[in-house]
Amino acid sequence: MQPEVFVDIVRSALSLVAVLVSASILPSLIVGLSVSVFQAATSINEQTLSFLPRLIVTILGIIWGAHWGLNKIIEFFMELVHQIPSVIG
Repeated sequence: MQPEVFVDIVRSALSLVAVLVSASILPSLIVGLSVSVFQAATSINEQTLSFLPRLIVTILGIIWGAHWGLNKIIEFFMELVHQIPSVIG
């Protein structure tokens, strides 16, 4: 049982989390940036104008990417299950 195996497992888990989070956060970031530029250009200082589009895009991103994200989590779990004999033995 090598410590490198556990480091690889944690590294792949953290990279999976980063990919799954960025799939829903990056579209929201882009929409928030474009709404902020629009607000700065028009001098509109309404808080709901920046919050509502980001919320909608985040929810749509989660809905759109849920199947893909769940498949990635299942693949990671199956990989962990297949690595059990090498970790124990």
